[in-house]
Amino acid sequence: MKDQADLLNSGIHAVALGGGTGLATLLRGLKGRLRSRPYHAIPAGPSDKPYLRDISAIVAMTDDGGSSGRLRKAFRMPPPGDLRNCMIALAEDDNLFTHLFEHRFSDCSGEFDDHSMGNLCIAALAQMTGDFFEAVELACELLAVRGRILPVTEANSVLTARMLDGSRVVGETALASGPLQIVEVALDPPSAPALPAALEAIASADLITIGPGSLYTSLITNLIVQGMSEALYRTQATRVYVANLMTQPTESLGLRLSEHIDRIYLHTGRPIFDYALVNTQSRIGCSKPIPFREPSRLSPTLIASNRWGSVV
Repeated sequence: MKDQADLLNSGIHAVALGGGTGLATLLRGLKGRLRSRPYHAIPAGPSDKPYLRDISAIVAMTDDGGSSGRLRKAFRMPPPGDLRNCMIALAEDDNLFTHLFEHRFSDCSGEFDDHSMGNLCIAALAQMTGDFFEAVELACELLAVRGRILPVTEANSVLTARMLDGSRVVGETALASGPLQIVEVALDPPSAPALPAALEAIASADLITIGPGSLYTSLITNLIVQGMSEALYRTQATRVYVANLMTQPTESLGLRLSEHIDRIYLHTGRPIFDYALVNTQSRIGCSKPIPFREPSRLSPTLIASNRWGSVV
């Protein structure tokens, strides 16, 4: 990675990798550090903190539930839902199209019930262009997205899992909601190639974040796409694992932080982290109990300090 002086002058190219609500939440925070704002004045004066000159989000493509799952079956296309959430996170807040993409049909009968308007727009653009990635790029233009939203692959892949009892479960929704612990996941077909633009973003990045998100269905599902683990291993960017606040049934219940990373390395076959960002505060300030959590951790602390990603 560039030294501090270079980053203060040129800014950071950040790449955020994940899926589900975790990635979209992180992107909303990173958007505030972007220097270039199309419709806002740039604050003048020197700063002792590097700013972001660009953000690229690399998004998981194995969701098969809800509106996304229905569109996958109807149009034989990759799922648009997580992409839509990331577009909204990086879009201009006062853009009419942003609010349109957020709208979800409800209290209606027939095929439209529970569909997201954003998902339908992406599906329509994919049909019009015949190219899913081009449809994503056009949707980003409509929303004035600040950054790039990149599906990790254009392949219409299915996530499969080997469970603790040796059984095999097919489909992200089925394996995330089952009663047994996941041991290992794979893609079907296993040869799903990474989007070239995603590999290029990793190669040119200064900072890469992986997480927060569900261990298998938001994070590892990205890392087992062909070419991804190799690209993350070889990049010169600083690579940060952003740990979750709590564990999750089926995917990570009972796992220590180091065991999360062990499970990731089991699938990548090589180390891909320089740091882990962890929360160490003893309690979460909320009035209602949060289910499925270990002792709560909130204040972020940066740990693990070598290229090989060992964790303390």
